[in-house]
Amino acid sequence: MKKHILFIFALSLSCSTLSSQSSSGNNIGNNISNRVILTHPTVYNIKVIENLIQKNIIKIPNLEIVGVYHKDEQYDYTKSIKYLKNKQYSNYSLQKISDTLYPAILYTENDCSDDFKRLFENSEAIIFFGGPDLPPITYNKKLHLLTNVTDPYRHYFELSFIYHLLGNYENTSYTPLLENNLNYGIYGFCLGMQSMNIGTGGTMYQDIPSEIYNTIYAQDIVKLEINQQHRNYYKSILQDPNYFSGNFHKIKILENKFTNKELTKDFTPTVYSNHHQAVSKTGKGFYVIASSLDGKIIEAVAHKKYPNVLGVQFHPEASFLYNNKKYKQSPNTARISGKEILENNKSFQFHIDYWNKFNKIFNK
Repeated sequence: MKKHILFIFALSLSCSTLSSQSSSGNNIGNNISNRVILTHPTVYNIKVIENLIQKNIIKIPNLEIVGVYHKDEQYDYTKSIKYLKNKQYSNYSLQKISDTLYPAILYTENDCSDDFKRLFENSEAIIFFGGPDLPPITYNKKLHLLTNVTDPYRHYFELSFIYHLLGNYENTSYTPLLENNLNYGIYGFCLGMQSMNIGTGGTMYQDIPSEIYNTIYAQDIVKLEINQQHRNYYKSILQDPNYFSGNFHKIKILENKFTNKELTKDFTPTVYSNHHQAVSKTGKGFYVIASSLDGKIIEAVAHKKYPNVLGVQFHPEASFLYNNKKYKQSPNTARISGKEILENNKSFQFHIDYWNKFNKIFNK
């Protein structure tokens, strides 16, 4: 039986030999049918994966979770080690990576190239998760005053890995790893999609409100039409933790690469977004499959050649979309759960179908 291994990148790493430093004492062997490698394995990100599995949304049998992180990341991983130890999981482990990447060598052969190749050859899919702003130096732009780079090592690793997987405009002589497996899966959420775009040579808007909607004040952003708001600024204005951090809004589907089910032409699903940056020029091989209703924000991209490469600007993985914890959207609305919002907008099944398509990668 062919082994299925899934690598999930919530944050990133630099790469060296994947020797085990496991909280559970398990080495990464080849006797597991399905393996998920979770980078930046914070307690929060581990819980996100737990929720998707417990809700039977991720349905991959014989699953092992391996959390991988770079030694220079800011997070205190003793918290994750303690969490896993308390849970007494036998199928979770953590590993630290020690090699370094820097901007000048991201999009070329580097010390991590052999590791990228080995990871690719021993897996069938990768997921890149959301997170903080990308360093503009990685796409040859000046630093915007509202861009906040907090963990460059994450970005260096992810961008270089994406380059090795998909190639980019700069090095046309390079043969992408996916040429050896055209059906390989790459999924990205929010920052994950932006990283997929930058790693393949695309560019970014560094701040949506100021660059696209010509406004710099939160009080003015919340006056925009709801489908033009890509995070919830009421939480900052009112300093109230009982508000959603992001915003629920509709998107326009230009081509259905999201699910295996047919969607009606007039279906505009509601999604949850929490970002202030957006794709500008698309990377090599990518094309737009969804936009905001006003057409100003790219909401999803797919690859022209590789059928299982998909990036979305929203968050289909967020735990609160699948439970009943309630928050406020605005001062004039009652507390409501993310699941209720999706169900009220006939969009909950869209999210389930999205994950069902992802699961199909492992159920051949």
